[in-house]
Amino acid sequence: MISAESAAFFARSWTLYDLITEYNYMFHREIYAKIEDLLKQRKECNRYQMIDLGCGNARFLAPGLLKCPPALYHGVDLSEAALAEARGFLAGLSCEVVLTHGELLDSLQATERKWDVIFTGFAVHHLALQDKARFFQAVGRCLSDNGWLLMVDVMREERQTRKDYLEEYLRFMRDRWILIPADELEAACAHVETYDYPESLSALQEMAKESGLKGSKVISQFGQHYTVLFSRDSLPQTVF
Repeated sequence: MISAESAAFFARSWTLYDLITEYNYMFHREIYAKIEDLLKQRKECNRYQMIDLGCGNARFLAPGLLKCPPALYHGVDLSEAALAEARGFLAGLSCEVVLTHGELLDSLQATERKWDVIFTGFAVHHLALQDKARFFQAVGRCLSDNGWLLMVDVMREERQTRKDYLEEYLRFMRDRWILIPADELEAACAHVETYDYPESLSALQEMAKESGLKGSKVISQFGQHYTVLFSRDSLPQTVF
């Protein structure tokens, strides 16, 4: 579960995160181009049901959803301000849209649906290790037989310590995020240093396997920023 302090940061700092994505400092444009390609494949199979955990304002996901609409889209986020913006970005979506203010793990554990696509963007790394395991267990329970977990997140290199990861990532932020006001950049760095607990890809894959998700594929990687697709069985060759 995301800590109360971390949740408060998200609730009051949505504007800062939106600014970071506007300048593409975390490669959102490239990442979501690949996500859109995957949604096209999903739409060709059936009218999928999708839950988006930590949806923010859905700004980058919305274009793909508009082109490849699901039967149901359910977005969950801790920021009321982000959810208010999401209503605008998703206004043209030709399906049922549900937006819920809440914490991602609580929401996933509470759902009684079987989801065809469980999506999460830059959120799971905030969970403690035991909560990441609970997250995958919940995915294993509520993912449909042919469903996908699509995870966009930061990850540590194999055998890289959290300390070394943080040194590298904070250097990346301070060197590259040049258009963010200095005081806001330092607030973001302090948040990362305090609340970010990324795992390695192999650690996440092991938790996924223990929860019944045997298939996984790296869809894209931009530095520490990964997109990984998990499924119950081995992925078909058509998934790229």
